[in-house]
Amino acid sequence: MPVLTRLIPSPVVVDIRGGALGDLAALLADQRISTSGKLAVAISKGSGAALRERLAPALPDADWFTVGGGTIDAAVKLADAMRGKRYDAVVALGGGKIIDASKYAAARVGLPLVAVATNLAHDGICSPVATLDNDNGRGSYGVPSPVAMVIDLDVIRAAPARYVRAGIGDAISNLSAIADWELSHRENGERIDGLAAAMARSAGESVLRHPGTIADDGFVTTLAEGLVLTGIAMSISGDSRPSSGACHEISHAFDLLYPQRAASHGEQCGIGAAFAMHLRGAAGEAGHMVEVLRRHGLPVLPGEIGFSDEEFVTAVEYAPQTRPGRYTILEHLNLDTDAIRDAYADYAKAISS
Repeated sequence: MPVLTRLIPSPVVVDIRGGALGDLAALLADQRISTSGKLAVAISKGSGAALRERLAPALPDADWFTVGGGTIDAAVKLADAMRGKRYDAVVALGGGKIIDASKYAAARVGLPLVAVATNLAHDGICSPVATLDNDNGRGSYGVPSPVAMVIDLDVIRAAPARYVRAGIGDAISNLSAIADWELSHRENGERIDGLAAAMARSAGESVLRHPGTIADDGFVTTLAEGLVLTGIAMSISGDSRPSSGACHEISHAFDLLYPQRAASHGEQCGIGAAFAMHLRGAAGEAGHMVEVLRRHGLPVLPGEIGFSDEEFVTAVEYAPQTRPGRYTILEHLNLDTDAIRDAYADYAKAISS
């Protein structure tokens, strides 16, 4: 019988360590990503701009572009600025918004992308999805995954601690997302990609069960690896299913209903994941998740990110509309407002005991 295999879309190199940024130019040349050094480097006005002065001498033939933020307009503007310049690759240097805008722009002009993350706020750093603000709110756009992923632990430690903690919430939420995927498989026959699910679950479990803190290199490395693995899992699956279930629906609802007040994506996903675990009757898993989120200083109740209990109920009720066609515990239970209110009261009581 023939041996059947498949090609797995993944970066050609993943470099996660202290001092990795100092070897960026050599990495690009050694991996044949850019032997000429002709690069378009996209940076933010914040962390990226601060690193430009340090990196510019090592990248003398690069052109530098300041990206206005994580919007579709900023991404299109970047693509237009790069068009026709014969670059070897695009290097996105910054947080999730800059990386997402650069992914979209690189895809638009047909160039490979190297992602250099300056924080670990969410799992989009290595995913085949660009989440960008547009005139209708926020949209997700399919793009090629980065060809290389560089995470310098020294740079990560220099970022505000909140941006590392947020990544913990996003990584742990994988476990809720996989439970939703399995639910849809049982109820609707939705196909599960076993490899993608295994990678996403392993990423979430490794962060959930690690005894360290964000002050430990070992823990931050595990978190970074988990976020990268989650991005690869999405590439294997062909969509965000391995990491996006009711947890993300609730987070997207916060973004759409309260755009000026929404907390970070990872913080919202952490709360959403713990509540979704409670909804599916997994009291032990929900309690463990809450315990770990609290240990890392992450919120577990809406009041801890500035929302009332009633606003949380409204977000949960609205959440299924953010991902039409996706089946999670929210669609399965189809709770009305009063039932959601009662379920939240039960959740709040359970985690306070």
